[in-house]
Formats: sequence, C-alpha cells, structure tokens
Amino acid sequence: MDAKTASGADRARALELFLAVAQTGSFAAAGRLVGLTPSAVSRAVDRVEARLGVRLLLRSTRALALTAEGQSYLQTARRILTDLDEAEQAIADRGLPRGRLRVSAALAHGRLCVVPLLGDFARDYPHVLVDISLSDALVDVAGGQADVAIRFGPLADSMLTARKLGENGRVIVASPAYLARHGTPAVPEDLLHHNCLNFNFRRAEPVWPFRRDGVDFALSVHGNIEANNGETLVELAAHGVGIARVGAFSVVSDLASGRLVPVLEAFNPGDAESLHAVFVGGPNMPARVRVFVDFLAARLG
Repeated sequence: MDAKTASGADRARALELFLAVAQTGSFAAAGRLVGLTPSAVSRAVDRVEARLGVRLLLRSTRALALTAEGQSYLQTARRILTDLDEAEQAIADRGLPRGRLRVSAALAHGRLCVVPLLGDFARDYPHVLVDISLSDALVDVAGGQADVAIRFGPLADSMLTARKLGENGRVIVASPAYLARHGTPAVPEDLLHHNCLNFNFRRAEPVWPFRRDGVDFALSVHGNIEANNGETLVELAAHGVGIARVGAFSVVSDLASGRLVPVLEAFNPGDAESLHAVFVGGPNMPARVRVFVDFLAARLG
C-alpha cells in the first residue's frame, strides 16, 4: 500500500472513530464500540483536529460536546461513510437488493400504514434488513440519518429526490356517545358550541376549513385539549371528549367499527396533504432503496 492509499485509509478510519465518539458521547464508549482504548480514540481525534486546525470537540470531566465545526464535520462524516458503504455494497450486490435500509416515518402514519406492509416487503426481499424509526421529528436524509423518509405536506427545496406516494384527506369525527350527549352539528357554525380538539403545533389561530355551495371558508374553533399528534386526538374523540379533525388514514378502522362517525362531511372541502418518499437518488442509488420506494408507491398509492 502506497503512502497516498494509506492516507486515504487512515482518514476513513478517522471518520469512523469520530462518528463513534459523536454517537456515544465519550472516548471510552467509542473505544468499546470499535475495539480500541480510550486514549487511542482520543489521539485519533486529536490528529484530525490538528490536521484541520480547528476544535471539533469540547472536552470536560463530565462529557464531550461538539463545536459548530464538529457538527459540520459529523454531517460530512456520515455522508462520506454512507457513500462508501453504498459504493462497496453496490459492487458486492451487483443489483441484488440487500443490506440495511433505514426508514423514517411519522409516528401515527408509520404505525398504521407503513408497518403493516413490512411483512410483505421482508418476504419479497429477504436479504434487506429494514431498520424503521417512527418519530414526528424530521431526520436529515442528506446527512445520512436515514435512507428513505416518508413525509407529509410541502417539501423544502433540497438536492434530495422525492417520489409522490399518495395523498391524505382529512375528516371531522366524534364518538356516538359524544353526539348523543351534545347533539350532532348540522352546519359548521354549530361547532362554536362544541369542544373542538386541536393540534398544538399551529402558531396561528386554530381554524377548520369548509366548503358551502362551492365557496371555501374557514371557521375558528375552540376546545379545552390540544395535542401534538393525531393519534391522541383520535383517542380523545373516541372516548367522548370532543370533536376532532384528523387525517383520514388514522380513523379508517374506527369509522368501519362505528367507534367514531364522520361529522359535517357535506361541508368537507376535500383538502389533502401529499405524501412523498424522500431519498438520495442518482445512478448510485442502492437497489434496496429503489425497490422499497417502488414497493411503497405501489402499496400506498
């Protein structure tokens, strides 16, 4: 191995060690992860900092913290190592879908709509290990935190590839018990006298959209409970606490069983959020990403 090759190998190893330190938060834990002593890991990070001429980590007796330069270097390290893994895997696979596939999905939609499909995907592609994380927090796909992210609504401009999987409409629901106690709204204005359950992440005044005789309008509604996810609102509505406006996907089984009933459907404006799979595309896209996105498009579309 010549000096140039050795230097490249050393840098790749340094990236792996730095990533281990950032993930574990200590030299000792990183050392256990990679099979080195804490001092060896520390020296490796020191050499990277000396070569770059910047401080990547702030060291204290209690913990390690990334500097701004360290955060930037971490994102780069993740992307480089992911690209390296994918390049090697592509050569080894020769087009055969295999390897770890990291998928990110929203909590409710992932649990109700994506997870039930994974058994079929695993049967069709037994050499792909699906590593799925359900969270309403956005992950950095470009930074290497996931291979495929499933996202609702408008997408920010980026270098990522997005493929539309479908759309999600919205429906106003309540339990039969709640409506028996408080009456069924006949027109949107009746909601002013009901306990309307809302999301808590909207900064503007909560309004629900409606359409009457082809004209769209919005109504300001109020209630005494707010939540940061649709599943909570669905459960509150099902227990007779109030009326909720949620994604249609989240109440399919509840509507079918009669646990919830739709309200004011004649005034539903038909608004919908687009659903996309977001990933790093291009000619070097791993086969496992391609087949999973194709699978989602076929099953969710």
